[in-house]
Amino acid sequence: MRMKKSIYLFALTWFTVVLTSTDILHAQELYGFNEIGLEEPLLQPVYSYDYIPDFTYDQVAKRVRAMETSMPFELNERVFAFINYFVVRNRDYTRMVMQRQYTYFPLFEEILEEHDMPDDIKYLAIIESGLNPKAKSRVGAMGLWQFMPATGKMYNLNANRDIDDRMDPEMSTEAAAKYLKSLYRMFGDWEVALAAYNCGPGNVRKAITRSGGKRTFWEIYNWLPRETRSYVPQIQAMMYIFRYADEHNLALENPTFPIAYDRIKFNQEIDLEQLAQLADICLSDLEALNPSIQNKLIPSSNKHMAVRVPKTKSTYITENKSLFKEAIELKPERAVALRTSTPVNPTVAATSTAGQTRIAYKVRSGDVLGKIASNHGTSVQNIKNWNNLSSNTIRVGQTLYIYTNQPTNSTIADNSPSGSPKFYTVQPGDSLWTISRKSNGLSVEQIKQLNNLQNTTIKPGQKLIIG
Repeated sequence: MRMKKSIYLFALTWFTVVLTSTDILHAQELYGFNEIGLEEPLLQPVYSYDYIPDFTYDQVAKRVRAMETSMPFELNERVFAFINYFVVRNRDYTRMVMQRQYTYFPLFEEILEEHDMPDDIKYLAIIESGLNPKAKSRVGAMGLWQFMPATGKMYNLNANRDIDDRMDPEMSTEAAAKYLKSLYRMFGDWEVALAAYNCGPGNVRKAITRSGGKRTFWEIYNWLPRETRSYVPQIQAMMYIFRYADEHNLALENPTFPIAYDRIKFNQEIDLEQLAQLADICLSDLEALNPSIQNKLIPSSNKHMAVRVPKTKSTYITENKSLFKEAIELKPERAVALRTSTPVNPTVAATSTAGQTRIAYKVRSGDVLGKIASNHGTSVQNIKNWNNLSSNTIRVGQTLYIYTNQPTNSTIADNSPSGSPKFYTVQPGDSLWTISRKSNGLSVEQIKQLNNLQNTTIKPGQKLIIG
């Protein structure tokens, strides 16, 4: 042992005597020697994007106690389980919604403050839509706040094939704030209001009754629908995670920020593709700023809506507005082309024109859309969609573009040999009554008997025997 120590001292002395001061500095940098010759390894920090720090229930509980929240937050095993899920098992989803927060949270915070509501309600939109304004559920709910059509109409969120207000971030957030505020007035508790937003006030009232009149979320928890029992804890998990993202190594590599924009009203029908081309705007940016526009066009029914354009282009467009208005005016042919090239909004279905022949029909005296649709084997709604009509009003001499399978006055197939059954393919907007009028005098009851129908319910694409 003494011999090894002597060798070490000799080596240290050799370094001290032989090396110049410049060499020593170089050695310090290269090998980590300090001024007195002792070795101190220089550790460079290495960041691991995938590293998941360990954490315990007690650590999370301590952080929760330090949180300043505008709503009740009771940490329990259920909430902790969702925290664990989002920071360990589904980190990609958590990072994705964290990335989108800079686009939508400032808007949410502004509107919630205007309504004197808790700031933390903004996390509800994460669970509803993942902060995707074009999110669509399997049951027809749409937008950041997932409004169903009926509830949306209650708060002036209207939808047609071309424009769906439920996908407008500002309009839908304003509607969500009003709806949640009404639920809070109903139940007097924000957690319960969130539960009612998910399952409806009727189910919450039932849970309150079955619990013996309890009024808080965790008191009525066991009587709520299963989905709702998970819904509020997920919101609370996000309340925690966004505050303590660094502690869980949820840093963002490339944060995204919103496009600054201005609103411009053209007060006319608009071809959005033409606007993007003429103003030299990336079409995807224009669509991202206007997610409620479904088919790259603004129809006459919505001609007074403002278009959001990048702030860098707004001055140029405004100064040349008269030229733009003429150039971007939506033509009937373009409307048809844009609508048929875009996936159909599931809440406002229409027939595809693929493989059909387009004809130009000039409206005559005595014509109405119902008669024209019947004569061409289509529906009133299809003709309205194809011609960008906001109502059933038409005028003599007006040209309507109609897509048809054959140049006859119906879509009834009559190419089969004599004695074979004749079939009719149900179009959107059809009823048994309208089909009976096209079917050589067959009554509704006769059609039901021929097709073994128990009621009058039919759906587009269904084939019916009509002779």
